[in-house]
Amino acid sequence: MKIISWNVNGIRAVVKKGLFLPFIEKYDPDILCLQETKAQEHESPVDLPQYEEYWNSAVKKGYSGTAIFTKTKPLSIANGLPEVIAEKFGLCADNYGDPRTEGRVIMAEYKDFYIVTVYTPNAKDDLSRIPLRHKQWDPAFLAYCKSLEKKKPVIFCGDLNVAHTPDDLARPKENEGLKGFTKEERAGFQAFIDAGFVDTFRMSHEGNGFYTWWSHFANARARNVGWRIDYILVSSGLKDKVKRAEILPEVMGSDHCPVSITLK
Repeated sequence: MKIISWNVNGIRAVVKKGLFLPFIEKYDPDILCLQETKAQEHESPVDLPQYEEYWNSAVKKGYSGTAIFTKTKPLSIANGLPEVIAEKFGLCADNYGDPRTEGRVIMAEYKDFYIVTVYTPNAKDDLSRIPLRHKQWDPAFLAYCKSLEKKKPVIFCGDLNVAHTPDDLARPKENEGLKGFTKEERAGFQAFIDAGFVDTFRMSHEGNGFYTWWSHFANARARNVGWRIDYILVSSGLKDKVKRAEILPEVMGSDHCPVSITLK
């Protein structure tokens, strides 16, 4: 089974560039998780009869949003964080707007596991969303994944908007303390690891040079001056099932590239 996660930065834009269907044909994922779709389902130009489609679009037009395309119909689907977890971590009263209205999470349940795709809120250039990330969103999302894990193993994937270690970005010293590489955001990611989730890519790849996002400026992608902020993590019980974990930088169409795992 092949699972691919991709922040498409606007699904209509990727399709318009003529890059989405060739990507599907070449890589043929069993489950495709998308982030930053920036569209309602009825606005999508994609028609893939071999896939069931599930969308969680933001209330705000042309903003955020997630989707799951799957060849196997899930046992159940849930959009967003459960109310009890959102309330526990104060997300309902977030000063920066309720992230639950931004289409940031979809869960699909299968026989042997749950898969969750997530588009984590950006900390913003002025770091105004750091309190949200550190005190509310990251712990709430972890609590959600751990609650699912009580029933069966969890795979979660998406744009987590953080480089975990200095090896996960090309210029760590220059970006220390900036959005995506603050101690608070990195601690939020480390909490997933401490809770037993496994960063699948790091199971077989060490060191730097492996990135999933590049700035549009200064020819950053061609020079591979990037960040690894897109991940697939699995419950420790699934670790031995991961046959391969890859980054697919050759796939164009977005400022992010897809990441994938193949399960035995």
